[in-house]
Amino acid sequence: MEQQEIFRTAQEYLTEEQIPGWLVYDYRHANPVFWLVISASGHVTRPCYFYLPAQGEPSLLVHHVDAGKFANSGVNVTVYSSRESMLAALRGLLSGVSHVAMEYSPENTLPRVSRVDAGTIELVRSLGPQVVSSADLMQYATHQWTPEQLADHRTTADKLGLIVNEAFAYAGKHLAEGINEFQVAEFIRNRFAEEAIESPDGPIVAVNSNASDPHYEPSAVQHSPIKQGDWLLIDLWAKGIADGCVYADITWVAYVGETVPARQQEIFDIVIGARGAALQYLKDAHSQGTAVQGWQADEVAREFISSRGYGEYFTHRLGHSIGFEVHSEAVNLDGFETHDTRRIIPGICFSIEPGIYLPEFGVRSEIDVFMAADGPYASSPVQHEVVLIKG
Repeated sequence: MEQQEIFRTAQEYLTEEQIPGWLVYDYRHANPVFWLVISASGHVTRPCYFYLPAQGEPSLLVHHVDAGKFANSGVNVTVYSSRESMLAALRGLLSGVSHVAMEYSPENTLPRVSRVDAGTIELVRSLGPQVVSSADLMQYATHQWTPEQLADHRTTADKLGLIVNEAFAYAGKHLAEGINEFQVAEFIRNRFAEEAIESPDGPIVAVNSNASDPHYEPSAVQHSPIKQGDWLLIDLWAKGIADGCVYADITWVAYVGETVPARQQEIFDIVIGARGAALQYLKDAHSQGTAVQGWQADEVAREFISSRGYGEYFTHRLGHSIGFEVHSEAVNLDGFETHDTRRIIPGICFSIEPGIYLPEFGVRSEIDVFMAADGPYASSPVQHEVVLIKG
């Protein structure tokens, strides 16, 4: 989103929720939300405050040594030098303000939101305003995708769907002479380069019990062979190489052999059943005009898996925000690791990825979902059957 659009949507939210203003604080890039709202032309070394009132013009409070970096920020800049002058300027900025939204989560309930240190929260409170969480405001103002970003995401997602199936085929082609997890991961990374997409880490290529570690990654020195009778999980994520591109992220599974064993098929069916139940819940809620919070979608999938006797083996949240980072800043589908009360709003993207991790093998099925104005839909390729790898 463009800066003026961020300001407009933020003020729209502030007015609707009767919050007088949004105070975005950063010190040495501890708060990435600040840099989604404001741009600078170089290295910034001192504390910065951005204040957006519900009505009126925004303001920036920055140190004298950094002021030149914000000359083209498009926002009125107030400069401080000493701590005393900073406090005086901040007191003036917040004069008469009853409460402000900040990147703060009471008791750190939502770590992804809680970007401001306790001392700064105490400082703001000492100047008069109460501090409320910007959890919903932040995603509303900064994480609703443009049509161009959605199109970019869908292009990348389609590439990932193509590559994951090519990777399974690559493993099958080289079974006879021997193939391992790391070689398949290298194949995927090479295909990323050919398709002009990139990721700073990954992919996950995991056989059998390695697939029971949700974030396992093979390396050149630590990897397992892929053989007949093996279970294979591949999780891959990437974004385009141009500035402003957003991520896609999928997980598929395969069996090396002619027929999927009954045990693996049973677990796979439960996992994709939970995935489908969560997406259907979101669709039904939207059609009924019911707002959904992140934890509620998690609860649906978790209950589906628990009712079939595998609840203890689903050891992570249902899904994560997707954006400029693969794990981004908007709502997570999480009632397990946290209790995410942020609303699932139109314009955002997230994963649905239930998993069951048994000692001998793990199953996860991950799709990306875009929450459109007319309802949620899978914005990535969707796996419906276990892929069979035949040598």
